[in-house]
Amino acid sequence: MSAHGRSATRRQILARTGAVGIGIAFTGSLSELFTGTAAAQNLGHTGYGPLVPDPNGLLDLPKGFRYRVLSREGDPLRSGEGPVPSNHDGMAAFAGRGGRVHLVRNHENRANGRVPVPAVEGLTYDPAAKGGCTALTLGARDQVLSERVALAGTAVNCAGGPTPWGTWLTCEETEDKAGTAGYAKDHGFIFEVDPADPHRSGAVPLTAMGRFQHEAIAVDPRRGVVYETEDAFLKPFGLFYRFLPDKPLGGLGSLRAGGRLQAMRVPGVADLSSIQETGACFEGIEWVDVPDPLAAATPVRLQDFGPRGITHAQKLEGCYWGGRSVYFVSSFARSADGSAADHYGQIWRYDPDRRRLTLVIVFGPDTDVQLPGESPDNICLAPSGGLMVCEDGEGAQHVFGVTRRGEVYAMARNRQNIGTADAPEWGEFAGVTFSPDGETMYVNCYTPGTTFAVTGPWRR
Repeated sequence: MSAHGRSATRRQILARTGAVGIGIAFTGSLSELFTGTAAAQNLGHTGYGPLVPDPNGLLDLPKGFRYRVLSREGDPLRSGEGPVPSNHDGMAAFAGRGGRVHLVRNHENRANGRVPVPAVEGLTYDPAAKGGCTALTLGARDQVLSERVALAGTAVNCAGGPTPWGTWLTCEETEDKAGTAGYAKDHGFIFEVDPADPHRSGAVPLTAMGRFQHEAIAVDPRRGVVYETEDAFLKPFGLFYRFLPDKPLGGLGSLRAGGRLQAMRVPGVADLSSIQETGACFEGIEWVDVPDPLAAATPVRLQDFGPRGITHAQKLEGCYWGGRSVYFVSSFARSADGSAADHYGQIWRYDPDRRRLTLVIVFGPDTDVQLPGESPDNICLAPSGGLMVCEDGEGAQHVFGVTRRGEVYAMARNRQNIGTADAPEWGEFAGVTFSPDGETMYVNCYTPGTTFAVTGPWRR
């Protein structure tokens, strides 16, 4: 074991005993996350300097950066279909014709959502549900050319992910059935959204991909395998899945043809939180068929996977493809909730060629960047190298950057107070993503729902 590994273990022990202040630390080899990717050619080494208070009280950024508000909840959609829905969450940017950019944005509205996604004919799955997606088309200098409903009548649309053929897979983070919370149909599915023309994709649940508390997906661009995370933060915790399509890489609508849903089994590991050493590696990863992907009687994570069981993890969140591997996030684990051990966030790498799982990053409790509560949620690769990580916790909310050397720096801070002057509270960030040319970072403030475009010296 290296000295680096020993110090990581000590930090985690201190965190579990409460012997240090709450913060965020990074251990691991960040460069491993970018092997074989474009970002590996230009990895950043430092941050961009201290945050400058925004006189307009919306978004603090480093000197040299600026933002544009693209959309805010309650304002009229440019399509005239109704108001901009609330609870902005996962998002992705796609290249359009003539240099345009298409943004697809989730709205994580539950049955009591403040501003529902307006029902639109041909785009509505369940009229009783308030979640869904909206799509923005941006021109030069991030001018909003159009904004419209892309999917309606879904529930708790949290994250998702892009496909190699340029569509968005939006995930319902719920497993409520028809008759629950007033819903007319079962929920807990993935839906495909065409960012340029949503009516081409419609509102069709991809039932073979499973019905559970979906969080995010990533697609293997060589094989077409779709990896899926399950955000279950109360025991029994979620699983990490893969979907083997009958028509891999078949383009828009091909995932409706069906396939096999499987869950990951790490031999000898019942709970990923029990692994505390960065660099820990497991060979011979197994994939077990899910007995009932539609969870007609029993939630998938509670189904019988045989005498050797299945591997669980608390709070599985972000998921993305990089190089020849899929990376996924466990946002936190708490022994008080039933996890085998505590951590403030893990990033795992699964290499399908070698059937190998590696713990790449551990977030812990002892740096100068104070980050109360749980840490990594949505993550994405930055064009200058490193990661951008959306904070999901209490107190002040940030987008953090993580450099190649593991340095953590604040990239943005939300200044919109959704509490009171005496008890301030700030909404979390979500949906961080970059434009296809790497010149603009798009990010959502969850509450009040706000979509920002941030420009500046990204490649410095």
